[in-house]
Amino acid sequence: MFRIKKLDIFIAKQFGMLFAGTFVISMVVLMMQSLWKYVDKLVGKGLSIDVLAEFFGYLGLMFVPQALPLAILLSSLITFGNLGESSELTAIKASGISLVKSFRGLIVIISFITIGSFYFQNTIAPDAQKHIFQMILSMKQKSPELEIPEGIFYNGIPQTNLYVERKNLETGHLYNIMIYRMTDSYEDQAIILADSGMLQSTAEKKHLVLNLWNGEWFENMRSQELSSSASVPYRRESFSKKKLILDFDSDFNLTDVAGISNDARTKSISKIQHDKDSLIQVYDSVGKEYYQDAQVYYPTFKLKANELAQAKRMASSEELNLDSIYGKMSPDDRRRTIDHALNNVQHEISDLDFKSMITSDADKMIRQHDIEEINKYTLALTCLIFFFIGAPLGAIIRKGGLGVPIIVSVLVFIIYYILDFTGGRMAKQGYWAIWFGRGLSPAVLIPTAIFVTYKANNDSAVFNIDLYKNLMMRMLGLRMKRGISSKEVIINAPKYLENANLLRKMNKDIAMYAMKKKLKSPPNYIKVFFKFHPDHVIERINAELENIIEDLGNTRNKIIMGELNNYPILVTKAHTRPFERQWMNIIAGVFLPVGLFLYIRMWRFRLRLNRDLQVIKATNDSILAEIEMIIDKQK
Repeated sequence: MFRIKKLDIFIAKQFGMLFAGTFVISMVVLMMQSLWKYVDKLVGKGLSIDVLAEFFGYLGLMFVPQALPLAILLSSLITFGNLGESSELTAIKASGISLVKSFRGLIVIISFITIGSFYFQNTIAPDAQKHIFQMILSMKQKSPELEIPEGIFYNGIPQTNLYVERKNLETGHLYNIMIYRMTDSYEDQAIILADSGMLQSTAEKKHLVLNLWNGEWFENMRSQELSSSASVPYRRESFSKKKLILDFDSDFNLTDVAGISNDARTKSISKIQHDKDSLIQVYDSVGKEYYQDAQVYYPTFKLKANELAQAKRMASSEELNLDSIYGKMSPDDRRRTIDHALNNVQHEISDLDFKSMITSDADKMIRQHDIEEINKYTLALTCLIFFFIGAPLGAIIRKGGLGVPIIVSVLVFIIYYILDFTGGRMAKQGYWAIWFGRGLSPAVLIPTAIFVTYKANNDSAVFNIDLYKNLMMRMLGLRMKRGISSKEVIINAPKYLENANLLRKMNKDIAMYAMKKKLKSPPNYIKVFFKFHPDHVIERINAELENIIEDLGNTRNKIIMGELNNYPILVTKAHTRPFERQWMNIIAGVFLPVGLFLYIRMWRFRLRLNRDLQVIKATNDSILAEIEMIIDKQK
């Protein structure tokens, strides 16, 4: 039975305060990141404070589901990082409570947050998304003089299409203007050309004033009395300056949401499922209609297999020779036949392109509904996944504060974002299956969460910096220098005479070894990779040297203590073979590029060993001279 303990309350308080702060930070970061997309629609539009407040309110509601996982990741990482840094986590484990048991209180809290996130996405977020889209469309119609693009027609003004080749953002002047004034009838349209102009709103925000300079006005003058066969009269006017008054209510008014409501992001799961079924039913009927049309226009679809084979035999027989029929035609008939065939083919291609566009749009809409339905589940599940990544990482790293946790959180979130964005984009475009694209990030993060939780619960050194530092130094052939210092308390004095004899013997062994092995010469490639023999001499010399260093470390003589730090740390196996296991050496030797790299690396270790042996020999001589002086003084 689950009982609330003081430890659960203590950890929950630590997590709760951090979660509140990180949630606010995450919301601000996400809103600022998204605000750059809409800044051109907000600045300079004369929007009131209440409209801006409403916009930012809905924008914040839209980003709540995205901010929750990031806040959980960062707050859980800082919480357990602080506990580890202050040794409280060590005390918890010492009392017999495992790391997973210390999670149980927060697991309950995160589960409630996950359920709340799913409920929020299913009920509140779609409505907020709908209002955001509605306000953005409404803002585009606010102060249209700022929205007019260069090089394309702008249709944001009722019954008017406006083309501007270039505009000056500082003065507001428009250059090389073309205007189409449209009404219900084609015959009474007007075309206006001008070298330059300026578009401004009136003080009451109900009309637009368009000042034009150096242009021409073409306008049809068709009247109701003229018959349909009569030519259409027109009026042409040249002007040096012209002022047009256009009806346009530039106050902020919300647009109709009819088109917005079809977006899958503005729907709950039940609405998505209902509309998806309707879309499938509608487009299935469209597909059946296209298939029936194809059977009408391509009657060979109705032929049975034997009838189709018979038709092919007749077409290939001498009775029906199309080439001979075409050859008997006159040149005019040939041209008409070819033109007729080309027209038929082009018509069918256009028809198929149109049908393909319809079916492609249908597939895209159905995919969007499927993707959005899965998003509501995966985004809520991410809250739980991020907790089981952040909390174990904090327990492993044992670093609190905002330094290391923020760096780790950003790295984890970047990986999640790349996987989620890539999978969603590929699924949306139809390149990947929807379940694969939307399940890519959970498929990577869930095993990661299980791995780090297991490692943290077993006190693994997987994130021990010193471990990786030593591994990199071994791979690059780097060594640490000795750091032997004088001992404050010496229990056993060094055995100078015995050590002196060992050092003399070691010098002789080094001289014989260097003469026999010829370390400066390149090693035999075959012996290195295929006929390996261990080097026990160097292993023995290294063992004897370490024993001598350990015994002489008890000395009070500063000269000897300084000479001990000159001894290099020997690598006893790197000069003999690349790997410990023989089969790995054989594989590396067979693959010549890899084998050549390892061969050169091992030759480098042989040269370094030769240099180290010379240093050891010189250091031995210096220590021997000092030991002899100590022995003479003792006599």
